[in-house]
Amino acid sequence: MPNIKSAKKRVKVIATRTARNQALRSALRTEIKKAKIAIETNAEDKELQVRKAIKKIDQAVAKGILHKNNAARKKSALAKKVGA
Repeated sequence: MPNIKSAKKRVKVIATRTARNQALRSALRTEIKKAKIAIETNAEDKELQVRKAIKKIDQAVAKGILHKNNAARKKSALAKKVGA
């Protein structure tokens, strides 16, 4: 455990940011899974699910959760599955 006041604050801040990042990453993975399931089952709302997943991916890039190239790869893979 740190002794210096600023180091103690950093521990708290890092814990808060880690929790937020984990929540955002979890929500992102959930949306991607929903989109993949909708595509595989050929659901009526598969385009809507894919749009939601792409929106979540873009939000993750904006928040620094994903790298932009990783996001582009994920979006491309979803679009490719929808088109197939």
